[in-house]
Amino acid sequence: MKSKKRNKFLRLIIMAIVIISLTTGALTGCSLRAGKVKGAGDVGEALIVTSFYPIYIATINITRGIEEVRVENLTRPQTGCLHDYQMKPQDVELLDLADVFVVNGLGMESFLDKAVAQKQGLKILDASKEIQALADGNGEINSHVWLDVDNEIAQAQNIAEGLSAAFPKVGNAFRNNAEIYIEKLRRLAEAMKEGLKGFAGREIVTFHEAFPYFAQEFGLKIAAVIEREPGVAPSPREVERTIAAVRRAGVKVLFAEPQYSQRAADAIAAETGARIFLLDPIVTGDANLSAYDDYLIKMRRNMDTIIEAMR
Repeated sequence: MKSKKRNKFLRLIIMAIVIISLTTGALTGCSLRAGKVKGAGDVGEALIVTSFYPIYIATINITRGIEEVRVENLTRPQTGCLHDYQMKPQDVELLDLADVFVVNGLGMESFLDKAVAQKQGLKILDASKEIQALADGNGEINSHVWLDVDNEIAQAQNIAEGLSAAFPKVGNAFRNNAEIYIEKLRRLAEAMKEGLKGFAGREIVTFHEAFPYFAQEFGLKIAAVIEREPGVAPSPREVERTIAAVRRAGVKVLFAEPQYSQRAADAIAAETGARIFLLDPIVTGDANLSAYDDYLIKMRRNMDTIIEAMR
């Protein structure tokens, strides 16, 4: 009789333990899904949100393998440049959950100014801090700094230091990851400078204002730009000016971009006999684990494209 009572008592204890475990697990799971865990290095995941694809690539390399944080990209990886991006309700919700918001800066995320201003306490990490910006003839700042590999290295350093300050308990892990990524970038820069040194001083015609930093780093000159604003077709007068610039410079190739229609480039090529090649500004891609090396792969591809086009 005593044995039966003892067994019944043990079963009740086991059931109680199971119920407590399941309840605790369910609560923990909700906390992780929400991603809103405040405090550096606390148990769970802190949420790092990036503004768009190039910043996402750098950030996932710096946070690689660090379980205390997770990274989500705000804008869809197929968005392209952010000039005309419109905030969506899910974007606002994601920013509400963010512990840190990593941005390119230099005006690239101007569409977010009002939304971010309303998020009191949101930490904003400017990846372009202290990077020397280029400006056009009208004094307008060009924000495409990541297309200079040396600038990409500076952005990676800024992100690593900013995240280390926000989450000091895993600061060394951020810095170690940054060193690994930056070494890859240094090797990339050396390879590209060696590969493109024979084209120093050559003039190129690009699709829009994405490539001044790229041209500066590798000694190229931009003779003309087909579309000043991506997605906005140039006027007939602008097309005529570009055709004249192509003829004057003796340019034999035009560089369009895979993210946009090349109709204007086709029209200019038809008038000048120039061939069309594609240079990728690395503003689109797949936001998943395969994105770790996407910057490295696409910049090497851009180098190969220029070599092929300008032989």
